[in-house]
Amino acid sequence: MSGPGGDVVIVGGGIVGCACAYELAKRGAKAVLLEYGTTGMQATNAAAGMLAPLTETHEPGPMLEAGVRALRAYPRLIDELRAACGFDLELRLDGILKVAFDDEQAATLRRRYAWQRELGFPLEWLDGATCRELEPRLSADVVAGVFSPGEGSVSNQMVALALARAAAAHGAVIHQHAGVRSFVRRDGRVTGVRAADTTHACDAVVLAAGARSGQLAARMGTDLPVRPVRGQMIALGGMRTPVRHIVWGPDGYLVPRANGIVFAGATVEEVGFRRRTTAAGVRGLRAMASALVPQLRAATVHFAWAGLRPGSADGLPMIGPLPGYTNAFAATGHFRNGILLGPLTGVLVADGLLSGDWGAVPAAFAPARFAAMPALA
Repeated sequence: MSGPGGDVVIVGGGIVGCACAYELAKRGAKAVLLEYGTTGMQATNAAAGMLAPLTETHEPGPMLEAGVRALRAYPRLIDELRAACGFDLELRLDGILKVAFDDEQAATLRRRYAWQRELGFPLEWLDGATCRELEPRLSADVVAGVFSPGEGSVSNQMVALALARAAAAHGAVIHQHAGVRSFVRRDGRVTGVRAADTTHACDAVVLAAGARSGQLAARMGTDLPVRPVRGQMIALGGMRTPVRHIVWGPDGYLVPRANGIVFAGATVEEVGFRRRTTAAGVRGLRAMASALVPQLRAATVHFAWAGLRPGSADGLPMIGPLPGYTNAFAATGHFRNGILLGPLTGVLVADGLLSGDWGAVPAAFAPARFAAMPALA
């Protein structure tokens, strides 16, 4: 059975795939999105929703530049999506406090603060007492911190939902529970994508399947070295929210959400495709949270969950043409920055696909950097 094809078939319905569908459909392209489960319910659902390019990035370079560009574009996107969908996306850009517990950690924090200030970012260096003025329930063991006033968080679940709905409103067709089995290939092109009992004809295909992107690329005869990296998180509650800002320590972070819950995360584990929580992981997160804010020792763990981030060998995403093909593209490998970079990736993919010019994508993000083997027709 063959189904009606789209100009572009997008494989994967996380925030990246939904953003690609939205930006393509908004520009008038026919987009078909195939998601093997429910849109937004894999790594996207498991994230904490942080928008933190300065706090996450360890050195200047294309990742920082893309992250800052993505952060600056978020308010306009949120306004656009709120107007289209009518619900709150919980964008909060009221700052992140990153703290140190000893002199060695403070020195590391100071080095990052220095080069980021040199680049012109409006960070504030705080001693321990000033950190506690900002967040009174912070541990007395905190000796220093950096406050980044322009960073924050968003409801990752709501953003993914809004992108999917807005994409559909612009004409994108979204198929859930449509796991991709194989690809129809001819002369260096993908001409169809087989999912369930349907073959979707296409002029182009975008692999945006997160941690599974590498497995799917292998079915196309090309190499896309994406690996799953598990992250466990817990939701703490049962008390008045003890922090007003995101607080980030050496071993994890706390993210206050609009419903009064505090997310504590996240582990970084190389365990393959085992997406489950562990007792040791939950204990470690509780200990991390209590070290940052001692009051959280009395909090209740409302729920715990895990997701599989799409990691890459160099920690950078893979965006752009797949080697060996003239009409296959990647949008994956965002690791810990999928929520931040997802919407920007949608813009970059739509612009590149529709213009044929991928020059706006940093060369460091090109999938070809991994010396992929040629596709087999």
